[in-house]
Amino acid sequence: MSEKEIVVPFDHQQSAHCETGVISNLMRFHGLRVSEPMAFGIGSGLFYSHMPFLKLNGIPVTSYRILPGHIFKRFSRNIGVEMKRMSFRDQDQAMRELDKVLDQGLPVGMLTSVFYLPYLPKAYRFHFNAHNIVVFGRKGDEYLVSDPVMDGTTTIHRTALIRARFAKGTPNTNGRMYYPVKVPTDADLKKAAAKGLRRVARDMANTPLPMFGSKGIPYLAGKLRKYQEKLGDRRALLYLGNLIRMQEEIGTGGAGFRFMFAAFLQEAATLLDRPELREKAKEMTAIGDQWRECAFEAGRMVKGRSEAGSSFATLADRLVAIGVMEQRFFKDLARTS
Repeated sequence: MSEKEIVVPFDHQQSAHCETGVISNLMRFHGLRVSEPMAFGIGSGLFYSHMPFLKLNGIPVTSYRILPGHIFKRFSRNIGVEMKRMSFRDQDQAMRELDKVLDQGLPVGMLTSVFYLPYLPKAYRFHFNAHNIVVFGRKGDEYLVSDPVMDGTTTIHRTALIRARFAKGTPNTNGRMYYPVKVPTDADLKKAAAKGLRRVARDMANTPLPMFGSKGIPYLAGKLRKYQEKLGDRRALLYLGNLIRMQEEIGTGGAGFRFMFAAFLQEAATLLDRPELREKAKEMTAIGDQWRECAFEAGRMVKGRSEAGSSFATLADRLVAIGVMEQRFFKDLARTS
């Protein structure tokens, strides 16, 4: 490794979510100012799925967004950003390529495992292999890191960065890195925002399979209602705890993504000259509040502090009500977009 020190003049801004935060920060470096909510909307990031056929640590996966990496792909396609994406089998080659791009004065985005990022508090480090960060320089064996979930930049030693870049598990990180090679500073944000909005509305309202889109929410409610009967009390609470973790701790979660989409709608109302989207933003914020209240009630149950009347059945009823709200919301949005 070269001992040359290099610091790319990168403007770090803290974000709510790693992928959208990296998009916003990288675009700003390349001269295109896009807020995190706008990046989320243009990238059609909002989605919902409950997949009993896909399990993590033996528990079905519930997701409140599209697959990791797809927000960036959709955003890039809608804006016209050309991205260089690379993955590696050899760790030394991966680090040489990182050094090479840094030497060109370019910040580099990459996938890492949260568990192996030593600068994060231990309470936040778990086995999640799709965390996006930006490396924007090096000083000897220390690399300069912009992690969008942190309030400031930090450093990570070369050995630790290799471990985080090549963590085993699902997905396998494979040293993946990416960086823009062409960013149109005159991009048509209006057209891109309208396209992103239409796709979210269509996918949430019209995805035919029952476990995807807004229909997936009552689908989960039906599963939740039978947890105790099928799993027993202890395992039912384990499944419920994992649902809360998926909703509120991994990424931005159920309520967080709804709040971010509401912020996108607020911006889109001005950008697209569609004032009615401000009312839709208020509706989506109210839906986000319902997700958060549901998580709060579920959390009390998991900790054995539930109020009288709380049960798996009442939680399922809450989810059914949220599902009705989201189905109505996105069908209306699909009709008008």
